[in-house]
Amino acid sequence: MTISEGSLEAPKRHPIDWKNPDFYNEASLNQELERVFDICHGCRRCVNLCTAFPRLFDLIDESTTGELDSVNKNQFWEVVERCYLCDMCFMTKCPYVPPHEWNIDFPHLMLRAKAVKYKYQGAGFRDRLLSNTDLMGKLATIPVVVQTVNAVNKTPITRKLMDGMLGIHADRKLPEYATQTFRSNAEPSSTFPVINGARTPGKVAIYATCYINYNEPGIGHDLLKILQHNEIPTCLAEKEVCCGMPKLELGDLETVEKLKNENIPHLLKLAQEGYALLTAVPSCTLMYKQELPLLFPQDEAVQAVAAAMFDPFEYLALRNQDKLLKTDFKKPLGTVAYHVPCHQRVQNIGKKTRDILQLIPETTINTVERCSGHDGTWGVKSEHFTDSMKIGRPVFKQMAASDPDYISSDCAIAARHIEQGIGASKAQKLHPLTLLRMAYDVDAEHQPIDDVKPIA
Repeated sequence: MTISEGSLEAPKRHPIDWKNPDFYNEASLNQELERVFDICHGCRRCVNLCTAFPRLFDLIDESTTGELDSVNKNQFWEVVERCYLCDMCFMTKCPYVPPHEWNIDFPHLMLRAKAVKYKYQGAGFRDRLLSNTDLMGKLATIPVVVQTVNAVNKTPITRKLMDGMLGIHADRKLPEYATQTFRSNAEPSSTFPVINGARTPGKVAIYATCYINYNEPGIGHDLLKILQHNEIPTCLAEKEVCCGMPKLELGDLETVEKLKNENIPHLLKLAQEGYALLTAVPSCTLMYKQELPLLFPQDEAVQAVAAAMFDPFEYLALRNQDKLLKTDFKKPLGTVAYHVPCHQRVQNIGKKTRDILQLIPETTINTVERCSGHDGTWGVKSEHFTDSMKIGRPVFKQMAASDPDYISSDCAIAARHIEQGIGASKAQKLHPLTLLRMAYDVDAEHQPIDDVKPIA
């Protein structure tokens, strides 16, 4: 029988059957790893995406037979640990994704392996700490404590201790914590009339996310300013906890479910009331749009929230198509080097951020569509820092090539990683929402912590 590559049908992701006891069967997992790794060995199109595939191919090439059958199965974990679930192999390279009969979904197989490892081995202190974003944020933003945490994170001696004791690389530039959280200081406006469009609800509810709430609240305030300028009534989700993406990447699916159970009722109420749900962190948006619906395919509340969830620029682009977006831009931006984050690309919404920024007069957007190599916590870890910088090198070069006035990414963590990789530059690192607020010339009452300084 002839096996064809690719398909005329759109790629499809299957529900993740993590409640099935066989999902955690190690023998069954190893069998599937062998099947998929052998197909990857015969294809090798993903070799330039990350370090997971080169490590797999090195293990095979250095084995006694040069085939997968002579690779020590314990070494499969070296591949799993290098996958940070960016999904780019599924999105851009693999010709055998569903509905192809070989049914290859490499990232979700890696997720299964991580879940098996977590179930039987747990996780170390560092990984549990880094994935507990809500707890870290609440502790770090206590008055007085926040100044101490930010100072410690910049002190070479303590960073070396953190490297040796916690496995957080001494050279990784870490985000600062804000002295005031976004939610405690946000001023959404709900007084405007609701004007629904053909493609968009006319009112917005913001799910702030841990990062916006604790690290860069200025991004959230800029989003509020943009919505207010466009006279869109806005509110905040009544209550929120972490979306669960850090726990998903760790393989802790039971905690993902607990977080889902806390968040979904509040978001469902808003969705049922006709609100568009916006989050300013692509990974959080993706969690609600794709990962939770695949983990809980029978949960109607999860599906309803997914249908109401928008990336901010996706929402603004649809408002523009509805002829309801104001384009009264007053300030040009010059040259912007813009990076499209992986977790935004996976949403299959197109380059909506670029499309909106290109509406600004006297503004040139140079778009880079390649993984930066950081991920949420992966690039922070001592054992992965060097690889994260290596993966990001082509992005750093492309972002710097145009000698931009600004470097920007919807993923604030990727932007900080790119800033570090570029080094000395005249460019400022600003979030796309901040750039849009600037173009509208709407005064910002709250500035991002470190996003108004030239790159050192």
